[in-house]
Amino acid sequence: MVNNDLYATYPSLQDRLVIVSGGASGIGEAMVVAFASQQSQVAFLDIQDDSAARLIERCKQSGAATPHYYPCDLTDIAALQAAVDEILRKFGAVDVLVNNAGNDTRHSIAEVTSASWDQMIATNLKHQFFLAQAVIPAMQNAQRGSIINMSSIGWVIPSVHLPVYVTAKAAIVGLTRTLAHELGRYNIRVNCVMPGAILTDRQQRLWFSEQYKAEILDNQALKRMLLPEEVARLVLFLASDDSAAITNQSYVIDGGWV
Repeated sequence: MVNNDLYATYPSLQDRLVIVSGGASGIGEAMVVAFASQQSQVAFLDIQDDSAARLIERCKQSGAATPHYYPCDLTDIAALQAAVDEILRKFGAVDVLVNNAGNDTRHSIAEVTSASWDQMIATNLKHQFFLAQAVIPAMQNAQRGSIINMSSIGWVIPSVHLPVYVTAKAAIVGLTRTLAHELGRYNIRVNCVMPGAILTDRQQRLWFSEQYKAEILDNQALKRMLLPEEVARLVLFLASDDSAAITNQSYVIDGGWV
């Protein structure tokens, strides 16, 4: 585990209820660890039971708060809404939502069908809106909240061989901006994070060949690979009261690629 003693502590996050989608692995896992290390109450949604169990045990052993796992297929909107209802019944409120889950499986223009389009949009965009919709009433009642939507630099570069994924990630920026303006009167902040190439286990296993890593480093100003923990630390700041005046923004974390 990362030595969090080297990094900022946010007293405003202690005991706050944080929901993280796709929290069992990758960047989402790093976020769960980061919030748990701040002694936040963390509820994370995923479908990876074994990874979730290992993550919970790691947090327990480190002295962090114990996160709560809610198995949920985020493309099933009724199941998503039921999971949020269960969380609200248990905790009574929600302070932070991190819309993290996504899937960047490569695909060509020619192979996209109507059905695969719908599935990829459901996996990368649709659930972000419906998770936000589900938590907004509780945030309105509390007159505070922070929603953080995960986009990507993929639509800015632009990336190739992921046309539907890139479309979804661009749409998330628009979703962030409209929600920020609609919800600001309730002191609910909505921001977006746009990571570049992040060295997760999945990326290393599927996409990060030595040739691709060389291309990444050639494009980045920083000549090293970026880690999930570095994205998580930005998300902590946007979730905390230290960023209380920040909303409607999209933050690039890509080592200077864009």
